[in-house]
Amino acid sequence: MATLLLDTDVFTKLGIASLLDHAYALFDATANDCRRLPALPHMLRRGALPALHGKEACARLIPLAEGMALAPAASVEWLARFANVPQIDPGEAQLFASAAEHGLIVMTGDKRSVTAASRLEGISEALAGRVASVEAVLLGLCRRLGGEKVRIALGPLVATEDRTDKLVRVCFSDGNPDPVAALLSYFGDLKRNFAPLVLWEPPKEGAEQ
Repeated sequence: MATLLLDTDVFTKLGIASLLDHAYALFDATANDCRRLPALPHMLRRGALPALHGKEACARLIPLAEGMALAPAASVEWLARFANVPQIDPGEAQLFASAAEHGLIVMTGDKRSVTAASRLEGISEALAGRVASVEAVLLGLCRRLGGEKVRIALGPLVATEDRTDKLVRVCFSDGNPDPVAALLSYFGDLKRNFAPLVLWEPPKEGAEQ
């Protein structure tokens, strides 16, 4: 059973889609095994997240966020390895440092931060197999639940296509008949771009019936 660190963006998107518990199951984990950044409840109450996803949608996630334990603190030595890298924001730096030091998995959608981290000396080794991208998580969900179930769940995000990210819009719009093929293409690009960092791979099980 894995301990998961969730960045704010991943928590919010999967939470709005009611896919968090299914995502945890990909790692043989439950909500009790997940950890968050301290600022998450505050960010769900005000700022960019309510403006992007709607106040009501974010408000429904606040109890889940407040019930989740905090990510374990990283040492000054580990935090220093990610500090002062412009492409890595402070929240992602905390998650990466905690994952590397404590042997945890971090679920993140911040490609810019992961790219920068993968270029730092020794970090690809420390985080090998411990970075779960949104692409990999959604691919795992499609394999387990079926692409159509995941498409329906992501409907609230697809409906705001002018404000959400390209990945959800392209892979799960009604115009794309095969979300899995699209996700595999995106994930393949990620693996090449993040090398030498080896990303977490989703289970290759069939969809549930």
